Amino acid sequence: MATVAHYATCGGLVAQPKVVVIGAGIVGTSLADEITQRGWTDVTVLDRGPLFATGGSTSHAPGLVFQTNPSKTMSEFARYTVEKFGALEHPDGWCFNAVGGLEVATTPERWTDLHRKAGWAQSWGIGGRLLDPAECAHLHPLLDSDRILGGFHTPTDGLAKAVRAAEIQAQRASARGATFRPHQDVIEIVHSGGKVTGVRTATDVFDADVVVCAAGFWGAQLGKQVGLTIPLVPMAHQYAKTGQVHTLVGRNSDLAEVGLPILRHQDQDLYFREHGDRIGIGYYGHKPMPVDMTTLLADTADEAMPSMLPFTDDDFAPAWRESRKLLPVLGESKLDEGFNGIFSFTPDGMSIMGEHRELSGFWVAEAVWVTHSAGVAKAMAEWIVEGAPHTDVHECDLYRFEKPALSDDFILETSSQAFVEVYDIIHPHQFREKLRGLRTSPFYSREQELGAFFFEGGCWERPAWYESNAILVQQLRDRDVRFQQRDGWSARFYSPISIAESVWTREHVAMFDMTPLTRYEVAGPGALAFLQHLTTNNLDKSVGSVTYTLMLDESGGIRSDLTVARLDETTFQVGANGPLDFDWFARHLPDDATVTLRDITGGTCCIGLWGPAARDVVAPLCTGDISHESFKYFRALQTYIGAIPVTMMRVSYVGELGWEIYTTSEYGAALWDLLWAAGRERNIIAAGRIAFNSLRIEKAYRSWGADMTVEHTPAAAGVDFAVRMNKADFVGKAALESAGEPAKRLRSIVFDDPDAVVLGKEPVRIDGSTAGYVTSAGYSATIGRTIAYAWLPADVAVGAAVSVDFLGEGHTATVHTEPVVDPEMSRIRR
Repeated sequence: MATVAHYATCGGLVAQPKVVVIGAGIVGTSLADEITQRGWTDVTVLDRGPLFATGGSTSHAPGLVFQTNPSKTMSEFARYTVEKFGALEHPDGWCFNAVGGLEVATTPERWTDLHRKAGWAQSWGIGGRLLDPAECAHLHPLLDSDRILGGFHTPTDGLAKAVRAAEIQAQRASARGATFRPHQDVIEIVHSGGKVTGVRTATDVFDADVVVCAAGFWGAQLGKQVGLTIPLVPMAHQYAKTGQVHTLVGRNSDLAEVGLPILRHQDQDLYFREHGDRIGIGYYGHKPMPVDMTTLLADTADEAMPSMLPFTDDDFAPAWRESRKLLPVLGESKLDEGFNGIFSFTPDGMSIMGEHRELSGFWVAEAVWVTHSAGVAKAMAEWIVEGAPHTDVHECDLYRFEKPALSDDFILETSSQAFVEVYDIIHPHQFREKLRGLRTSPFYSREQELGAFFFEGGCWERPAWYESNAILVQQLRDRDVRFQQRDGWSARFYSPISIAESVWTREHVAMFDMTPLTRYEVAGPGALAFLQHLTTNNLDKSVGSVTYTLMLDESGGIRSDLTVARLDETTFQVGANGPLDFDWFARHLPDDATVTLRDITGGTCCIGLWGPAARDVVAPLCTGDISHESFKYFRALQTYIGAIPVTMMRVSYVGELGWEIYTTSEYGAALWDLLWAAGRERNIIAAGRIAFNSLRIEKAYRSWGADMTVEHTPAAAGVDFAVRMNKADFVGKAALESAGEPAKRLRSIVFDDPDAVVLGKEPVRIDGSTAGYVTSAGYSATIGRTIAYAWLPADVAVGAAVSVDFLGEGHTATVHTEPVVDPEMSRIRR
């Protein structure tokens, strides 16, 4: 990652890097402010338009800042935006007006969703509370309280004056040495030897060591110039203003402009804000309107506001009808003006941040709304200047996408869906419906025959449970095995069959499709040294060893966790978490070509065969000795099952005897059939991801990205057993050596009520005060209650009582020792 030392020296001294930011909207100006604040003052900001109403999205943004988001990262970005903009002073007036945010529910489903949102706010430390209809009408007297069931109010939400905030931040940056240049249309990113050297505009060339693309909806076009796909789609979004509303006459001064809370009516895809004595109305309910940038550039070349397209009245008709129902006073007014404004949408609705892997010094900060602008800029400045952001940004990372997700078809289809779903109620386990079936394992047809219900992740089809196992549910009920009762929300994308699959795995044997597990081959004479430098555990072990290890960043935070198998002296198979791990490896490859890195996921497949009868199934088929004495835990063996060449790894994410069995894809179907036939006498089943998740939680196995991220150290996350501080230097070691005791730790909690359910991100209270939040959870068929992970203060003792809010209902739980099930690890080692 880029730091001062990364850039050129002059006469033995570090020369200050030259930074060029493309885009003088809210992101570019915020970034210039943040970078110059950190001491890099040779900053030039270019824009194709005038300053500071440049003609991009910032120029027409309505400025609503609602902080609460299911993403902790996005909430942190928004909270920082509120804090920073609230402290800015502009001669023309406020940059942020904390009038509060009010979201109302007109359906039971939305009212339930607002309870979830209130939980997120508590988890992320944002103040807010649920209100009844009368309280909502008291805050916003224009509301028809008879139409609403309640609302969620966040007092610190409010409105940002984006152009003012941009201008005042630019002035601060200029005072430190930055330069802002209008009417500079970038036509080329200049580079040499894999490094950025400058930016060429129609009239000038600007030398640069760092170039940041913060060009908004023009960003994807700039990315193409340097061979980079920036997966965003410019979309038109409708915004209109009413004529004068008599109730508002005299209520707001010209300076204040607004006094009522900003309002969301998400059941009808609407939001509202005041403009003096008028009301502004934004609408997401119309069909997606992707913008063809080539046409836009030609049609609007001479326009001051190319981001403001003509208003399409017919599309807005439903919005106007529903607005007058919620705010009856609008019945006396009319629509006065409107436009279709362009904003950027991405396949997953998140921003895009990071550095081009093949072009050092070219950075991207795109698809960023005003809401998150200052927070994104702060993280980007930390990343560029210091080498890493202080906030976990893996959800926004430029390289988070799998290859299919970088296709034009995928980007357009999913970004359009992201527009449709802006205000939809999205279940945390809800998966994309279109462009399914892109990646399937060789077992896919067998899984379909067994009635698999598929989740999707990383474009892979992943069995969640199998309808063929429904018969087991009644069998287990007859044995008085308890099945958890779920409410309608938590029962979505769920089946009690998963409980049966969990029990069956513990009692018999099950096959899990582990093919979507990301796999890399790291090989060559420098492979061991390369992996030793990037990971925390000691990998210098005998051929056949399997090691659980971590990758850290320079600050000691957990970038990923890996399972590394040494297949021969110079070849390692790495089980990883996704594209971000490949990116990290690729950035650190040595220049001497002593290491090769290959993603072998698509060409291989894997069956996790686990359960007490696993050895009975495999031993008669295997040419190798797989007894416990000969094939110990955390070892790998290259052998044959029948005539099929396999690599078997004796590891178990579910805490049972068994193996991850790998082969190349052409043998996959035959391997499935062979194991399936051999397992019939042992009551073998196929089991899905929900059972897999509950079994791993029983065993206190962490999931990177959910339970732990780069914001957490190994000690805090409870995985410091995978760190060998006595090995040679590795990335993050120095930070761990100076790290103090963690303030919070990841802990297992067990709920008291057998039917208590949580799905993740709920607030955890101790003595009535919010102390942490849940990361992930699963129902344990073994103990008959839900187990969850939660980040809690480090001094909370085992046995301490906590309470977790789920949809407004508190469930008591107890902090438990780990693992909850089989702490002696006897089930794995037999």
